[in-house]
Amino acid sequence: MNKEIIINSSTSQNRVAIIEDSNLVDFFVDHPEKQRMVGDVYLGRVARVLPGIRAAFIDIGLKHDAFLHFSDIGERTEALQGIFDDDEDENDETQQQTGTKTEAQSSTEQQSEQPTLTLRKSDFRQIPKLHKGQELLIQILKEPVKDKGVRVTSSVSIPGRFCVLLPMDDKIGVSKKIIDFRERKRLRKIARGIIPRDCGLIIRTAAKDQDEESLSADLKYLVKIWSDLQEDAKKMDPPSLLYKDLSTTTSVIRDLFTPDVSKVFIDSKKLYKEIRNYVQFIQPALLDRIELYKGEVPVFEAFKIEQQIKTLMGRKVALPSGGHIVIEHTEAMTVIDVNSGRYAAKKEQELNSLKTDLEAAREIVRQLRLRDVGGLLVVDFIDLEDEKNRKKIYDELKKEFKKDRAKTAILPMTEFGLIQLTRERVRENIVQSMTEACPYCQGSGLLTKKSNLIHEIEAWLKRYRMEGRHKSLIIKVHPSLGDKMKEGFISTLTKLQLKYFLRIKLDQDERANPQTFRILSKKTGEDLTEEFA
Repeated sequence: MNKEIIINSSTSQNRVAIIEDSNLVDFFVDHPEKQRMVGDVYLGRVARVLPGIRAAFIDIGLKHDAFLHFSDIGERTEALQGIFDDDEDENDETQQQTGTKTEAQSSTEQQSEQPTLTLRKSDFRQIPKLHKGQELLIQILKEPVKDKGVRVTSSVSIPGRFCVLLPMDDKIGVSKKIIDFRERKRLRKIARGIIPRDCGLIIRTAAKDQDEESLSADLKYLVKIWSDLQEDAKKMDPPSLLYKDLSTTTSVIRDLFTPDVSKVFIDSKKLYKEIRNYVQFIQPALLDRIELYKGEVPVFEAFKIEQQIKTLMGRKVALPSGGHIVIEHTEAMTVIDVNSGRYAAKKEQELNSLKTDLEAAREIVRQLRLRDVGGLLVVDFIDLEDEKNRKKIYDELKKEFKKDRAKTAILPMTEFGLIQLTRERVRENIVQSMTEACPYCQGSGLLTKKSNLIHEIEAWLKRYRMEGRHKSLIIKVHPSLGDKMKEGFISTLTKLQLKYFLRIKLDQDERANPQTFRILSKKTGEDLTEEFA
């Protein structure tokens, strides 16, 4: 399998695509006006404590207060894993098996080579009891979605290339993606030798086959960040940003530029130099895999990525057998419908339905990864009569989701052909981050019929006729509505003038919202719309 990272930079955004054998498997967009927030550390102040929902709201200086659930206070939580992108940690099994260390063992480990800085978590250690006005060190777990603020934790972590420093923890973990037992044991031994006192450490997937010197250098860099962060927290008043994590583009290089990536192509000289300098610092061995793209054809077109991205913005996605899936986003959940492309005789219907459903299962997982869709999802598969076939769909989904970095939970298929699942939400999905609600339909996708708008205009004129003073009015509308009002042998406009004894002039404006109208006094120019609404 040939895995490559393609980076396209423009004046308005950076786009990062990860492809495997020319197929798009991951896509990220870095907007200057909407920078990545996951991993940022703030000194905040408790604004409200709501015991009823077991949560508090923290003022960190953003538009909406941050949401801190009581389960995210103190001990490191499962939610923290969202910051690490591709790694799951596992507690140090060796320590659990041998039990508590003797004083001699502890003394020996303390004498081993460690970063010179001794960290104390007592300065900012959080307790579950919160009160309004309390200062709190927190880290963003999930970015804001629509009108919801960020979700935060008080268990701060500082991710690096090979390690994740956990200043408020005392556990050692190794990524589950490192499956070789001897390698896991070797990395745990290195971790115990370099870890600072009163801190925890996660060894990331990228640390596989790395020597102690590389891991120690990465850890010392993280320790320096934590030390500077603590000093800043003592000097600053809340709300204050103490630590800004890497941009989306650089974080992808940090977390996903692994030895199995054959090439990184970048079409910007400036970004190329920045990424080369960063890789030179974190893992020089991979430096020769970074290449400046100089082709005349845009890089995303050259690698056939542009067309694949366009499918991410649409509702409908085609399947190889002729079927398709339809993806709909609602306020509460994402709903996916699987449709068969052609009719099959009854004796073949079960087999054809199974084939389409299996194709859909693979494509659904791919689309969820690409679009970064999170939260609750319901998939309506084509009905299957055989219980064994239903289980095949469930098993296929579970198998495909193993490739996904986000955590998922799946329930078996119901008798109605529905599968319910949840996928970890860390940031806005691609559709939300690359689009904004239509100013006319407000995101509903529906426009009010012109006949209904004309009815609203008549209702307004009826109210105005009872109390209004002016006999001449100007109605400002979009040309599409204006043309409708002028249709017919006796137009609607003429009928309204005769019925309400008013002189009405239509002012058609291409810039006007086709869903609204404005009515002004012709004599004074005063806008009367709201007064008689």
